[in-house]
Amino acid sequence: MAAATAPFPGAENFVVGLIGMGDMGKMIMACDREEKYEELVAEFANHKNIQILRNGHLVSRASDYIIYSVEAAAIGRVVAQYGPSTRLGAIVGGQTSCKDPEIKAFEEHLPSDVDIVSCHSLHGPNVDPRGQPLVLIKHRASDESFAKVEAVLRCLGSKHVYLTAREHDRITADTQAVTHVAFLSMGKAWHATKQFPWEGSRYVGGIENVKINLMLRIYAQKWHVYAGLAILNPEAHKQINQFAKSTTELFYLMLEGRRDELRERVYAAKEKVFGRDDAPKWGDKPLLPEGVVDRFSLKPNPNNNTNSTAAAGASPPLPNNHLSLLAMVDCWSALGIVPYDHMICSTPLFRLWLGVTEHLFRTPGLLDESLRVGLEDHTFRRDDLQFTIAACGWAECVALRQFETWRERFAVTQKFFEPRFEGAVEVGQAMIRAVLEESERE
Repeated sequence: MAAATAPFPGAENFVVGLIGMGDMGKMIMACDREEKYEELVAEFANHKNIQILRNGHLVSRASDYIIYSVEAAAIGRVVAQYGPSTRLGAIVGGQTSCKDPEIKAFEEHLPSDVDIVSCHSLHGPNVDPRGQPLVLIKHRASDESFAKVEAVLRCLGSKHVYLTAREHDRITADTQAVTHVAFLSMGKAWHATKQFPWEGSRYVGGIENVKINLMLRIYAQKWHVYAGLAILNPEAHKQINQFAKSTTELFYLMLEGRRDELRERVYAAKEKVFGRDDAPKWGDKPLLPEGVVDRFSLKPNPNNNTNSTAAAGASPPLPNNHLSLLAMVDCWSALGIVPYDHMICSTPLFRLWLGVTEHLFRTPGLLDESLRVGLEDHTFRRDDLQFTIAACGWAECVALRQFETWRERFAVTQKFFEPRFEGAVEVGQAMIRAVLEESERE
């Protein structure tokens, strides 16, 4: 077997260090603590001649390439501690989800001779990075330094996307921050009404499976991931505020029975986001492969009384007004966002969310049915009320930059769903994997 070729000249002496212990940092390489992560190092270091440092105090002084993998809210404090001692001519980057505070911290605390190349994997820590977008930001670096970073990160098998820090934050605000708030609001609504939606007969079918599985996936993660992305990203504030506004105003139209205004507003948003019927912006094939998500229900299988990825029972989906989906399209319309423009930087979660939204708006008769239900059917009225309250609550947290309030709101709902995480997260992961694989085949 031929020996591995060095990824770039001098790689045999190239030292990579990691400061922090975020989940995404684990995915990339070993950390600066004393825990054993040899399997992670082996997964990262395809080229065994790349050295990995673990000690945080050594990292800044002895590494050629330093990655800060800490939560966005802590990046300023951590860089202030380690940044000034960074070795001459080193390359520094961060893996935070919000680049505005990260870049500001680097500019303030790093020596002027240090190159800055940041990155961000646009997927969760449990998603296979191969083929997923990896943003690379050449903020202040030579071509040589940038090429070294690319070579080191190429082992992940991700698709490299080149953006500025500002472009990154705008796109993540458009594709991630508002999407997360939608699912966080669903969880708060179901928590407020004391229901596990997959156990009843109201939330059945593919769209509901996506809502439920992705909501649980988010609440099974750490609170600060979503708080930092929303609160610290200046681009996210107006999106989240508009989502809450869209949710509230559409709910009022439903409550007040203003049929013509509701229909006119929703169809105007459809045309602006998805295009006219004779010139649609969506592709020839739906983003969501037909029938795939129907299999991933958490509802117990009546044949063996265990959770199954098979559709449970034969109950057809109940008509739903899908307020969350209508509000998302209204929000995109108000802000002039065309979600397809960001597909190259989209996360698996966003692609699923856009997929079910597109399904609602492009399936003949389904959109009109949702508007009818919103006006005439009170089955989901209580849930819609709590969803509206929750969306406004998250928006207020963001506007006031209240990390502690966000943490408390997240934690209490996380505790409510926690007993059901076991098995549910795996089903959600399998759903994402199946959709991605089906999409690749098409």
